[in-house]
Amino acid sequence: MARTACLRQVGNLPADLTSFVGRRRELTEIRRMLSVSRLVTLTGVGGVGKTRLALRAAAEQHRAFDKVVLADLTGLTDPELVVETVAAAAGLRDQSTRPLDALSHFLAAQRTLLVLDNCEHLRDACARLADHLLRIAPELRIIATSRQSLGVTCEHQMPIAPLSVPEPDAPFTATLPQAYDAVGLLVERARAVLPDFALSQDNKTAVVELCRRLDGIPLAIELAAVRLRALSVHALVERLGDRYTCLTNGGLGLTPRQRTLHSLIDWSFRLLSTQERTIWTRMSVFPADFDLDAVEVICTGDGVDSADTLDLVDTLLDKSLLVREEHGGEVRYRMLDTLRQFARGRLSGPDEWAALRQGHRDYYFRLVDRAADEWIGPRQTYWFARLGLERAHLRAAMEHCLGQEGGAAGVTVATGARGVTEATGATGAMAVTAVTAGLRVATALAVLYWQPNSYFNEGRHWIDRLLAASPEPSALRAQAFCYGAEMAHVQSDEAAADLMTKEGLALAERLGDRRAVAHASRVAGLRVLTAGDWTTAISLLERSIAGYEGLRDTPSRIGIVIAMIIRATAATYLGDAQEADRLFARTLDLTEGNGSCRVWALTIGASNLWIRGDLDRATSIALQSLLLSRKHHDPHNVATSLELLAWVHAARGRHREAAHLLGVVEQAGDVFGASPQRLGRQVEFHEQCVAVLKEKLGAEGFARAVRQGRRCSVAQAVARALGDDAQDQGDQGDRRHRRDRGGEHAAHREPEDDSSPLTAREQEIAELIAQGLSNKEISSTLVIAQRTTEGHVEHILAKLGFSSRTQIAAWTTARKAGRRD
Repeated sequence: MARTACLRQVGNLPADLTSFVGRRRELTEIRRMLSVSRLVTLTGVGGVGKTRLALRAAAEQHRAFDKVVLADLTGLTDPELVVETVAAAAGLRDQSTRPLDALSHFLAAQRTLLVLDNCEHLRDACARLADHLLRIAPELRIIATSRQSLGVTCEHQMPIAPLSVPEPDAPFTATLPQAYDAVGLLVERARAVLPDFALSQDNKTAVVELCRRLDGIPLAIELAAVRLRALSVHALVERLGDRYTCLTNGGLGLTPRQRTLHSLIDWSFRLLSTQERTIWTRMSVFPADFDLDAVEVICTGDGVDSADTLDLVDTLLDKSLLVREEHGGEVRYRMLDTLRQFARGRLSGPDEWAALRQGHRDYYFRLVDRAADEWIGPRQTYWFARLGLERAHLRAAMEHCLGQEGGAAGVTVATGARGVTEATGATGAMAVTAVTAGLRVATALAVLYWQPNSYFNEGRHWIDRLLAASPEPSALRAQAFCYGAEMAHVQSDEAAADLMTKEGLALAERLGDRRAVAHASRVAGLRVLTAGDWTTAISLLERSIAGYEGLRDTPSRIGIVIAMIIRATAATYLGDAQEADRLFARTLDLTEGNGSCRVWALTIGASNLWIRGDLDRATSIALQSLLLSRKHHDPHNVATSLELLAWVHAARGRHREAAHLLGVVEQAGDVFGASPQRLGRQVEFHEQCVAVLKEKLGAEGFARAVRQGRRCSVAQAVARALGDDAQDQGDQGDRRHRRDRGGEHAAHREPEDDSSPLTAREQEIAELIAQGLSNKEISSTLVIAQRTTEGHVEHILAKLGFSSRTQIAAWTTARKAGRRD
């Protein structure tokens, strides 16, 4: 049997859950086509195995490329988001207002294999994107899957036929599964449900007939194979023949192979119980993978008890009508697109579909509300990842709001806790139109998801569309204008930012809504600060801070921190160090338990300290920010912190290290689309740093150091900056060597404490600091360079949030006392 074991996971390609059977000729042909064409489109009927074949081809050829990227377009309905979806799959953020250019630049910088999966419903948008990328990125290769070709000039189309089947009178041989892929797949999948199943002289005729009846369509074979648990092959063929007789008039408008697949799915569907049929057809409302909780809420009722959901899902998995996946340890389920289309067609009618769409929308909108309620606290990291998993569902929910005629379909939402009320202080519940509900969720996602992830283009896309659909004046509309302005400002789209800021502030003041005025004043303050009017900025920001005081909803708690960070920066620019320090200390108090805000408070605080020339504190705070950014997977802030450390190195005369870090930051911008936020004076500081480094290293020396930095991964640079790099590993090796020699210091070391935030070497140095040793004495004791010791002490201060050796000594002594107790 032509069978291939599961490959290890490559890039963002999903790991194989079952063995790959057959298709060796097709894989060879795809490899050949990619050598002569840069776009190969696999076409064929649904269920023929286009996706599986494309993924296998990509996985087998990954060594020929720097990067392999899968962009699954199954759940996407809006052609305007194709570029953003592909960019996100590649690991890019969309800080640029020209995401297509950013994606093109990223792909042009390396040899990439891009898999565009399920393009048929977005054919024109996919064709335009593929054509553009192939013109810009000479090393790019694309494998696309679609039910029809994309129509791009350089495209090579490869029709994917069903698996090969033998003739009815083919002689029985032991190699029949190897000779005919359809037989091989059936035998392989049959063994998954019946381990003792084997092809024999007795069942050979029935196996061949079954494969022929199913036209060699892989999905049909997979569905039929699970029935062998209850039926013999002969009985399965007999029942399948009866079913076809009953369905000869059913598949109007379908090709013969489509009728075959349609009939097979219908047969599997009719074998389900009433409850199984009902819940499965309702699951067609999910555009992408989903979890059990969503099924329990959206798909139950009217004949399906929520208590039965798990058993029903388990049955559908067993019958291959659902696919089980794991994402970050969370179990989720997916329905193949072919099956989803069939299931949707088996709903009772448009009323049931409309009710499911509304239930889907309400469920995911409530999910956003829960994320907002729990954002500031220990579950922030969970919600950050969860919203990413639900991206396709949130898109579908907002699209549904825009599709409601006149916004008539109302939603009842809780208010008061999340900063989306129409009047200050309103509580309880209120009924809102569908479009208003969509705008409310869009403003929440701006805070919780789009801005933290740097998905600015997508955030602006939805806010712009929802604003256009809900022109009535409201506090929510004013806030939405401000979030749109904020994202436009980060993208340096100043014209749009100015226009939206003015509209948002004017509307907020006219309505007199405290929260909206506070938010609009903050955004306006940022705008004028960037323009260099620091005095006016301070006035606006103080108004914003005063408006936020006392408000407990998540956007307000985040808004006041941002306003204070910006206000502290204005104070720094005006030389008011005392006020800047007071505001920075206050932001640290307010961001306890709010990692996404705290990292930016730390970064901007470090930047302000650098401006004032306090390099030691700037380094310590920047390292704290870098550590927290790594923990929260914030690539944008990682890049910003590394740039700040480059400025510090330059100021300290470590010119080559500074240039090296700038190269790392450039590479981070290419990989993550997360180049530092260089607005206003930040651009000036960056250019000053570059000018100094070119003067000290020479133009060629600077360029060489930057190139070296670009070859260093961001993870390596962060590890080195935080002190847990190869140097530290070498020091640990020295320590092990000394311990093996029975050295006095090693013999008296306290055991390593896993709960400490410090590395083993940092813990060792902290204990020596507690004993009163100087850096020189520590270096002599540990037989390491004094500069290495100084670096470790800086890292200890940063990780613990301390500013003096005395604090380190007190902390170490307290921990040792606690262990003795």
